[in-house]
Amino acid sequence: MASRTRPTGHTRLRTLTLSGTAAIILALVVSLLPNLAQAAETTLGAAAAQSGRYFGAAVAANKLSDSAYTTILNREFNSVTPENEMKIDATEPQQNNFTFSNADRIVNHATSRGWKVRGHTLAWHSQQPGWMQGMEGTTLRNAMLNHVTRVATYYRGKIYSWDVVNEAFEDGNSGARRNSNLQRTGNDWIEAAFRAADAADPNAKLCYNDYNTDNWTWAKTQAVYNMVRDFKSRGVPIDCVGFQSHFNANSPYNSNYRTTLSSFAALGVDVQITELDIEGSGTTQANTFRSVVSDCLAVARCNGVTVWGVRDCDSWRSSGTPLLFECNGNKKAAYTATLEALNSASRVAV
Repeated sequence: MASRTRPTGHTRLRTLTLSGTAAIILALVVSLLPNLAQAAETTLGAAAAQSGRYFGAAVAANKLSDSAYTTILNREFNSVTPENEMKIDATEPQQNNFTFSNADRIVNHATSRGWKVRGHTLAWHSQQPGWMQGMEGTTLRNAMLNHVTRVATYYRGKIYSWDVVNEAFEDGNSGARRNSNLQRTGNDWIEAAFRAADAADPNAKLCYNDYNTDNWTWAKTQAVYNMVRDFKSRGVPIDCVGFQSHFNANSPYNSNYRTTLSSFAALGVDVQITELDIEGSGTTQANTFRSVVSDCLAVARCNGVTVWGVRDCDSWRSSGTPLLFECNGNKKAAYTATLEALNSASRVAV
C-alpha cells in the first residue's frame, strides 16, 4: 500500500487562510446582491422593467408635437396606447376605406424607442363610424370581422396586446351583455372577433377590456370572469383581460382588487391595468396609486400598468386631476408613491 503524506502544519494553515478569505468574499458578494438587483430606478418605465413589466400612457397623436408633453412621455414610459387613433371611426371612417396615419404616428414613436404598443380597440359598440351605426345582423357581423381582420393585419407584429373587444357588458347588477348592435348579431360575436384577431395577428396578446370590473363582488366582474372561463375551457384564443380602473367617488378602489386580478390570472390569462386614473389629490390619491400598482406587482401574470394620459390636463377627466403629473409637468405625490411601489418589486426574467 502506498504511504499517504500528512499535510504539514504550514500547508494546513495556508489552506484554512485561503478558505476563510474566500468565505468572507462570498459573504460580501451575497450581501451586496439584493442592492445590485434592486437599485432604485428614477423613471416609471425603468422601475417597471426591473420586474419584467411595462408602465405606459395613453397618447394622443396631436400632442406628439408638444415638446413639454413628449419630454415627459419619452423620459417616463415604455409603453403606449393610442387614445382614440385606433378606434373604429378613426381607422375606417368610410366602409373599406382605412386610414392609419394618426395611429402610425403613435406606433412609430413607440417602436422606434423599443416600447410596447397596446392596440385599442378592434370591436366596440361606441365610436363607430356613421356607416356602421346603421347596420344590423349579418351585414354588421361581416363588417365587424372585416374591420378586425384588416386593422390587426395592418399592424401585425407591431402590437404587444390588442383590446380585441371593449366594454361588452352592462353596468349594474344584471351581469348581462350590453344590448348593442354588435350583441344583436348573435351572442357569439365576441368569440368571433377573437378568432379573427388571432388569425390576423397570431403573436399578439388578445385581451378583453372593460370598466367597473375591478371589484370582485360585482355582478359585472363575475359575468366577465365566467365568459373568460368559458373561453379558456373551449379553446377560444383569449390571452389577457384588461381592467380600465377608472377610480373615483362613484367607483372607488376596493381592497379586493388584488383578488380580482389574481382570480382572473388563475384562469390562465394575463391581466393588465389598461386605463388607470384616480381622481383626487395629495396623500389619499398617492396611497391609492401605491395600492393599485402594488396589487399588480403581487400578481405574477399582471404584465403592466397604463395610465390614461400623461398630465392632468391631458386627461378626459382633467377636473378630477387623476394622473401623476400636474399640467406644468411637475411630479405629484402620486408619482412618487407609484415609483416607490415599482422599485419595491422583485426582479423577474423579462
